[in-house]
Amino acid sequence: MDRLLLADFLRARREALQPEDVGLPRGSRRRTGGLRREEVAALAGMSADYYSRIEQRRGPVPSEQMLAALAQALNLSLSERDHLFELGGHAPPRRNPGDDHASPAMVRIVERLSDTPAIVFSRFGEALLQNPLAVALFGDYTRFSGMARYLTYRWFTDPAQRALYPPEDHELRGRVFTVELRTAYTADPEGKAGEIVAALLRDGPEFGEVWRRHEVGVTHHDGLKRYCHPELGELEMYAQRLVDPEAVQELLVFSAPPGSPSHEKLQRLPTLRK
Repeated sequence: MDRLLLADFLRARREALQPEDVGLPRGSRRRTGGLRREEVAALAGMSADYYSRIEQRRGPVPSEQMLAALAQALNLSLSERDHLFELGGHAPPRRNPGDDHASPAMVRIVERLSDTPAIVFSRFGEALLQNPLAVALFGDYTRFSGMARYLTYRWFTDPAQRALYPPEDHELRGRVFTVELRTAYTADPEGKAGEIVAALLRDGPEFGEVWRRHEVGVTHHDGLKRYCHPELGELEMYAQRLVDPEAVQELLVFSAPPGSPSHEKLQRLPTLRK
């Protein structure tokens, strides 16, 4: 444990945050920026005295649980969290990013996309966050449970998923989904990707045929992609990708060329929201 650097790091991160960054009211009497020590302590579920002693370089060695709580309270990135653990004398936790929640950075971006359909996916194709327009466009992808949470699994096992795309595009989309899953599987065959592959080999005969081709580097064609909506009909849209390398998540933002029939149809999405 490096008491000096740990204290300095915590103080710097605390002072870099504003109350509104962590859902706290600013209050009229606050004269300086940053969070107060007692605010960080409350967010981390520890006493203000315990936290203060850490910043004053005289506290005990924090447990892994305490460090994890501080990382969450201070909105640390994965790299910052790992650094915090090392300063606190512990090995960083094994990274398993992007499996449960959209990263804070992705959440902030989606909150500002009120007029554009947007979805945040994990590296395994699980929808972690959708804005209302994306739900109106594709349905609620976050409602699924079990293996059905993963888009690639639904593609090979649920006909309703394929109904969102023209039949002539199905073959290419299946190959692309398989290649993306293979990338995650190669990186960690014993983890979640391995579970998805095993389930698909059991439940999706077509997946097995594509999987055994060992294809890599297959991508969607550039330009507009076609989608089928039960009320709006066929849409041609761009799907722009923004990747968060820290959390291994990607944000898909859907748009159509201004003035096109698809663009006019997208303007009707707010009226279709449930």
